[in-house]
Amino acid sequence: MIEANSGFVLVHVATPLEICEGRDRKGLYAKARAGLVKEFTGVSDPYEYPADAELTLDTTELSPEEAAQQILQYLENQAFIRLNGQGAHPESE
Repeated sequence: MIEANSGFVLVHVATPLEICEGRDRKGLYAKARAGLVKEFTGVSDPYEYPADAELTLDTTELSPEEAAQQILQYLENQAFIRLNGQGAHPESE
């Protein structure tokens, strides 16, 4: 259970289905399209975009490193972390 003010951040990694399929190293999308994997999100099961994401990353143009940097920057801006290596919240020090 997630409690209010517990530090949960919903990040939507927005990647079109065709890009996901192209990046699929395990062949799960091909297996889902062949009917070998049931209830596969985006193929045989609907995908619902999160309406309440705090951060959305378009990974068609971002490298994994750039996406990670944006997440870290968001967490720092929201005072979850400090990128200089110190603790997250000044009141906890």
